[in-house]
Amino acid sequence: MSREYSENVLVQNSAGNLLQNVLGWEVVLAYNSEKLGPDGTLGRTSYGEVLLTRYFRQALLRLNPWLTPNQLDEVQKKFTAHVSTASLMQINEEKYFLLRDGIPVTVKRPDGRTEIRSAAVIDFKNPENNHFLAVKEMKIHSQLYRRRTDIVGFVNGIPLLFIELKKPTVDVQNAYIDNYRDYLDTIPQLFYYNAFLMLSNGLEAKVGTLGSKYEFFHEWKRLKESDAGSVELETMLRGICEKKTFLDLLENFILYDHSGGHTTKILARNHQYLGVNEAVSAYEKTAGWVCSGTRRGLARATPWSFWRRRSGASLQARPPLWY
Repeated sequence: MSREYSENVLVQNSAGNLLQNVLGWEVVLAYNSEKLGPDGTLGRTSYGEVLLTRYFRQALLRLNPWLTPNQLDEVQKKFTAHVSTASLMQINEEKYFLLRDGIPVTVKRPDGRTEIRSAAVIDFKNPENNHFLAVKEMKIHSQLYRRRTDIVGFVNGIPLLFIELKKPTVDVQNAYIDNYRDYLDTIPQLFYYNAFLMLSNGLEAKVGTLGSKYEFFHEWKRLKESDAGSVELETMLRGICEKKTFLDLLENFILYDHSGGHTTKILARNHQYLGVNEAVSAYEKTAGWVCSGTRRGLARATPWSFWRRRSGASLQARPPLWY
């Protein structure tokens, strides 16, 4: 069967068109057309590379104009390095805090002493100061395996978004079982930096995080609390991949829970994200007190950690109370 009529191309094209024409991402089709090399399509020198260093280094210089060539190399080396014995989750957590909080770099002061400065890799305050790129049908190789992904989303060259698609007649869980789990084993480097995993057949979509069992992937039905709700991929893309929202979720709504002797990566659910942001807005307007009986349940469901992170509150601060 030709690619034009294969299982997920219509869904893939619809997603790509939405990302490009509505949400402002650059979209590239790499299928049988990517040219390798520093001046190639994505700047990759091999199909094993998942960090697009061309865009990554451009962003580093744009966000940190004080970096010297040696410091630029130091930052890239620190961001790509990992302990060989570390688990995939350990690598992912380490990368997350570097991309969220910045990468430490050694700076020599005029008096000859050295100090550590933090080099930002993402501008969270100004979404348009970042490069958003979605690559369709990207080849990714490991030593033993060769795979081709449906859509990988990059911010400043960092692969933060993974989207696996099926045709509408195939259950979404197949994307988890047949593809995502296979990629974890065969091309694990793709998930070193990953923040969001999306699985969809167009009509239904689920989002989750690294390490999540399928039953913990959840829907993203609403762009605002008053919406009727839709489980389709379009709603999820509009709700998560709008640039400001994407960076807000990345910075403020991902947690690593170390209780129980293992690490669990948690992404806020749709209602938690909307509820916290609504609460923060109300808190700012009313000095911390909001009265609305309809939100009592939401207050109980919203994690305190997300509230603190999003509001910038101190340890002593408390979220607003609903009555």
